[in-house]
Amino acid sequence: MAWEFCVPLAPADLLRCSGSGRYVVQEVVSVRDLPPAITAFQDAFRAQGALAVLQHFDSIYSLLHHFQAVESVIKEDAVELMMKVVTHHSNELPTILSDSGLSHADRTAHLNALKMNCYLLTGLVDAFEMEIYKCGLPETDPAGKNKKKSAKTSEFLWEEERVSLLRLLLQLLQLDLRQLWSGLVIEEEFVSLITGSCYRILENPSIGLQRHRATREAITHLLAVALGHYTRTFSTTVKITQMLHHFEHVAPVFAQAVSLWATEYGLKSLVGELLREIGQKGPQDLSRDASGVKGYAVFITELAERTPALVLSNMSVLLPHLDGESYVLRNAILSAAAEVLVQMLNGDQLEEAARDARDQFLAILQTHVCDVNSFVRSRVLQLFTRIVQCRALPLTLFRSLVPLVVERLKDKAVAVVKNAIQLLAAFLSNNPFYGKLNCADLAEPLKKEMQKLQEMKDRSRTTAEPVIIPEEEWEAMLPEVSAATQQVFQPLLEEEEVEVGETVESTLEQITALLRKLSYKRAARLTQKALSCFQGQEPFTGPTEENEEATILGILKRLYIGSHPHENHEDPPHGNSSPNSGEVVLEGQPQMELLKQQMLVQYLKDACSFSEKITEAMGLISKMMYENSISVVQEAIEFFVKVSQFEVPQALLGVRRMLPLIWSKEPGIKEAVLNAYRQLYLSPSKESQRAGAQRLVQSLSLIMVDASQGAIDCLEEIVSEFVQKDEINPAVIQLLWERFTGKSQCSPQERRAAVMLLGMMARGKPEIIGSNLDVLVTVGLSEKAGEDYRLAEEVCRAISKLGCDPKPALGKDTAPFRLPQNHMLFGCLSETLSQGFAQPSSGWIPFMEAAVTLIYQRAEGAEEICAHILQKCTQQVLERLQEDDGQKADPGGSPSRASEGGSSLSTFLLTHLVSLVGQVAFRQVVHLEVAVSAELRRRRTLREEKIKKRSIGSTRKQRPQGSGNESTMEEELLMGASADDTEAELIRSISETELLEETHLLSAFVPLVLKICNNPGLYSDPSLLAAAALALGKLCMISSEFCDFHLCLLFTMMEKSTLPSVRSNLIIAAGDLAIRFPNLVEPWTSHLYARLRDPCPNVRQTAGLVMTHLILKDMVKVKGQVSEMAALLLDPEEEIMGMAQSFFSELSSKDNAIYNLLPDIISRLSDPSCGTEEKAFHTIMRHIFSYITKDKQTESLVEKLCQRFRIARTERQYQDLAFCLTLLPLSERGLRKLHDNFDCFADKLQDPTVYSCFQKVLGGFLRGSKPEIKALAEELQQKMFVSHNQGLDSEEPCQEGSRTPMPQPAKQKRVANSRRQPLSPANRDEDFVTPPTRRLRNQKSTKKHLPRKKALIAFSSDEENSSEDELLAELRPEETPTKTTPITRSSARRQR
Repeated sequence: MAWEFCVPLAPADLLRCSGSGRYVVQEVVSVRDLPPAITAFQDAFRAQGALAVLQHFDSIYSLLHHFQAVESVIKEDAVELMMKVVTHHSNELPTILSDSGLSHADRTAHLNALKMNCYLLTGLVDAFEMEIYKCGLPETDPAGKNKKKSAKTSEFLWEEERVSLLRLLLQLLQLDLRQLWSGLVIEEEFVSLITGSCYRILENPSIGLQRHRATREAITHLLAVALGHYTRTFSTTVKITQMLHHFEHVAPVFAQAVSLWATEYGLKSLVGELLREIGQKGPQDLSRDASGVKGYAVFITELAERTPALVLSNMSVLLPHLDGESYVLRNAILSAAAEVLVQMLNGDQLEEAARDARDQFLAILQTHVCDVNSFVRSRVLQLFTRIVQCRALPLTLFRSLVPLVVERLKDKAVAVVKNAIQLLAAFLSNNPFYGKLNCADLAEPLKKEMQKLQEMKDRSRTTAEPVIIPEEEWEAMLPEVSAATQQVFQPLLEEEEVEVGETVESTLEQITALLRKLSYKRAARLTQKALSCFQGQEPFTGPTEENEEATILGILKRLYIGSHPHENHEDPPHGNSSPNSGEVVLEGQPQMELLKQQMLVQYLKDACSFSEKITEAMGLISKMMYENSISVVQEAIEFFVKVSQFEVPQALLGVRRMLPLIWSKEPGIKEAVLNAYRQLYLSPSKESQRAGAQRLVQSLSLIMVDASQGAIDCLEEIVSEFVQKDEINPAVIQLLWERFTGKSQCSPQERRAAVMLLGMMARGKPEIIGSNLDVLVTVGLSEKAGEDYRLAEEVCRAISKLGCDPKPALGKDTAPFRLPQNHMLFGCLSETLSQGFAQPSSGWIPFMEAAVTLIYQRAEGAEEICAHILQKCTQQVLERLQEDDGQKADPGGSPSRASEGGSSLSTFLLTHLVSLVGQVAFRQVVHLEVAVSAELRRRRTLREEKIKKRSIGSTRKQRPQGSGNESTMEEELLMGASADDTEAELIRSISETELLEETHLLSAFVPLVLKICNNPGLYSDPSLLAAAALALGKLCMISSEFCDFHLCLLFTMMEKSTLPSVRSNLIIAAGDLAIRFPNLVEPWTSHLYARLRDPCPNVRQTAGLVMTHLILKDMVKVKGQVSEMAALLLDPEEEIMGMAQSFFSELSSKDNAIYNLLPDIISRLSDPSCGTEEKAFHTIMRHIFSYITKDKQTESLVEKLCQRFRIARTERQYQDLAFCLTLLPLSERGLRKLHDNFDCFADKLQDPTVYSCFQKVLGGFLRGSKPEIKALAEELQQKMFVSHNQGLDSEEPCQEGSRTPMPQPAKQKRVANSRRQPLSPANRDEDFVTPPTRRLRNQKSTKKHLPRKKALIAFSSDEENSSEDELLAELRPEETPTKTTPITRSSARRQR
């Protein structure tokens, strides 16, 4: 054969003649002629075998040339043919290669055939892989559906053939093919031909799928054979590194392959080569190409998981990248270190080198807990979590690591905080200390053991040390000293540098110190030098030339023995001449005991320190339960579940704090709370049912101790959920009934808790209460109810759960559950209320409110029952008054009695009576609006359904089916709406015209309530005034006319009362009135806002809660006065500050609410009369601006704030505006808005503060922006610089000439009550006398307003600039009239 086939670098090379003796394709067959050419190849193969390719190579080459245009059938036939050819050749080659008489021509023919067949087969592999890859891309052609389908079919067939083909190539490479090359090395191109196809298959992104597992395994073994038989380590290393850089998906595949090569094929050196190649990458190159780094990172991580020992031996080449900028690579290297720690460096039996490596890796991980990148910090915390869970963390590292993790709880990154919580939970679960981490429990044993340790130390000092003869010690040391001295005289050893002292005494001290440190060699060398330096001086005398070694040993002996003068046996101490030999024998035992005691004390200290850090972490984590991140909230909940298992006392606070999360709108958070309480209280245990029930009841009762009503409502929701799902054991319910009835001994608090829990469970299953209603009434509301009104109150609340269907049927109008009027329950309630009315008790009023509520909820004819109770109580008051009138009152009077003229009465009676009147009035209104309205609607619905059923048959007969359906539906809707309006009007008329008429019982008590409210000096008892104020608010709920008539009195008391309880009650009442009669209360809204500045924290909190509900329910108009809510963000009370934060968080969920209010808030808070300090203003604005996230809002605010500079009156105002601009996340369009409005603030840039703020705004655009944006920012910066310098230049000659003339505020009469000054009730109570009644609604304001200049830019706060008189109702002491005058409504709001 005259030619040789050379593997081309490119297919086109075979078409060009590149030299004599090389094969060249003679003709590229056309697509039409391909089928007969392939058929001819098949016939030749049957006749000639694998050598047929020598004549028919061009046919398959032509198919590859026209691959895209060839039909699929022909392609598959070609693949099948080539596989048969290569299989046949592979089977023949062992026989051919073993033939020693193989001629050169035959060897050349088989070699060319082998290379040709492999070239064609791998070419088909590459072509099919490229086709599959292209078909897998998104199809843009409308007709691409059929293509996709056919591609899937061919892909499916090719995937089946591909594995067989790879196994065939593997079989071929396993042969000893070197004989075809005359025993020489196989040419590189041939091996690269086969391995290149493997790499191309791996480039397919879908190769990592499970269905391609067989393909991956075949490629792995094929490449392993190529590596082992043909020594391709360098080229494989380079190729794998390149593919990891360009194809991220191959990282897990190569990690699995390399670990297999290292373990099964012995190619361990390849791991080191690959890691060294990655380690040599430049940090700058890696930082520029983030996509390539990901492949390296995944490869390192997974390789460490599979072969940690090999990675450990090569970690040194990777560690320099920990100082690089690529955080992805840092994460990978740290993950590899963690895997090595867990799998290789774990345990107590490590060698010294392994311990050093472990400590080094742990120190590296600990350093990166505070990495600059949040992803690295988060990853390191995850790695430590795994290390702790695998118990691979030494105890000594707990002390230093736990404080670092606690600090990470303050991290700004959510992922870091989440993983820090997980790590702390892992610390708790795997802590090496006590199962109970209570600091109080640990302090006592620590104190005891420390005292014991001190006693042991004292004993060890007083105990005489055993006599040890120095000569004996020297004899024991002599062999080592002699060996060290001999080394001094060996010339081959390097001489250690030792310096002789200046004097003999200092040198002797040095030699003695070296002997005590066991540095014998250095001591001998120093003695040798001293012999030459101090020759003839004691003790350096003697024959140094004859036997220098003996001389040195003699000097060392004298020095060592002489350094123990008191232990010389020749002169023992007289006080202990005959020491106890037993002391010498037992000398090691006390020393060991002392060491154990020291370890125990250190262990207890570590446990106590760990407990303290966990307690500190709990305080931080409890505040995270209301974060925006769902995952952080869930982790916080899970953490407190874990802490509770270790009985940390503060864990109960976290368990209580998570209660309100049961109302979360996020299903994940609500389910997390339920699971937490399920794990804490319902988890199965080995104890008996009775013991489990007692534990559950005791735990739930502990939660309710000192809990607020809101927390109890949350717990009720959780318990009812458990009851509905039948997760509460019946033994628990049985135990609760036993506690309530007294069969089980318990305290009064536990008895009340039992009733509360029964009421909670009744919400899920009302039959729990319904089946034992008689027991509840007889035990809880009997004659002894007066002894414990709180128990009776809880009984009323529990009974009110009757009739509450937890799962009401949809579309089913059932009659409400009500008991007959003569039921024993109402008789007991009436009797208990009447008997307790005349007795002074702080628990009677809460019980009365619960009882009246229960009567209206569950009684037929509730009005009659309550009227009867009112009459009986009033009769007792009248009788008591008559008794007092018959007796002569004490001339001095009594502070507990209210009097007018000659009559006096105990204040508690009036307090009880007024509270009862107010509660009956309020419940009567609720009864009409809710119960009666619902009953009217239900009855009307039943009537309509009956009429509809009767008429449905006749309707079908009279008109065809389907005709007029729409008109009928409209008529029914109109009729229903009209009926609803009629019923609502009926109820309204009853409230307006009947309830407060003279014939109605309630009207008889109205004068009494008004008299108490109007005369706070006469009725000075705080409880009476608070009850009367609340009763007035409840009476105002009945009628709009009555409310309008007495609103003036209500708000006067709210503003001027000296009692915080009165002000709080009236704020709540005003909030209810704002919902019931919004048009009447709207003019008084400013007075509600004014209470946000009340000096009493409780009043401020109440006002904040009321305003939060009113604003979020859109019951009040929100203008600039909402700045009062913003001021609460800096309230000294933490609860009020948290309430304000929650308010703005909820307000931000409403469309553009904060955006619309922001200009008004800025205007109000930056006003000099507001009194807000600059630092406080900055803090408030940072919080509020955090809710501005939309680009359009930001752009609009930039324009508004810039134009606001034109009307800024003071230096502080435009400084505040400039600061607000720095808080906006400006986009490119925002920068253009800033540029377009430059004239608005140009004249203010002379102020250094304003100028620095604008420089800060531009700073982000001057770094790393697009060229055009950067140019715009530079242009704006230059203009600002010019304006700033102009202002500075003109400031000296004329300080005010460079500034825009500021409009000076007109001189106003000084008002004592500044906007930000706390209100102080300065007026006397005797001044609160309601003036003669007159109508105020139509009264017009006579106050004249000066015309205002028209501003260039107007905001809502500018258009409605309320005066100070409108905002506040407080007067200066000197302005308080001596005679009472009515408070007129401000008319500023009516100027429209």
